[in-house]
Amino acid sequence: MNDKIAALLNDQINKEFYSAYLYLDIANYYTANDLDGFANWYTIQAQEERDHALLFLKYMQNNNLDIKFQAIDKPDQTFESILSPLEVAAEHERYVTALINNIYHEAHQDKDYRTMKFLDWFVDEQMEEEENADKMISRYKLFGSDPKGLYSLDQEYAAR
Repeated sequence: MNDKIAALLNDQINKEFYSAYLYLDIANYYTANDLDGFANWYTIQAQEERDHALLFLKYMQNNNLDIKFQAIDKPDQTFESILSPLEVAAEHERYVTALINNIYHEAHQDKDYRTMKFLDWFVDEQMEEEENADKMISRYKLFGSDPKGLYSLDQEYAAR
């Protein structure tokens, strides 16, 4: 594996841990606003992102690559409304998709088929993540302004 791909994979570990931090920050915002279902959704999402980081870590270990842990940035968003974290999460998922696509592109350019195969799952996962994020926004816009609708959404997300 070339050094550029190894560096991108290593960087992705950090990005996935940052995603977990971001989603814990969002969960904390919703907890503070008594929307425990929304908080539950993002707490679980944070766990998924941590798991993604560990998948990248294990892949690098399995390929005998050096891993250099980096500092994880703290989330710096200020949420102005219940909708705001949903929009931040959707934007972040598009960013992560771009990161995955970039690694995939570099692997394809280098004919690194093993890494491409590894990334196939992440390509599919990002499609699902973006779809979920966009759906949460559209459902909030449809139902969130009604207290009963917001309560129903919160209950649904609590069941995740």
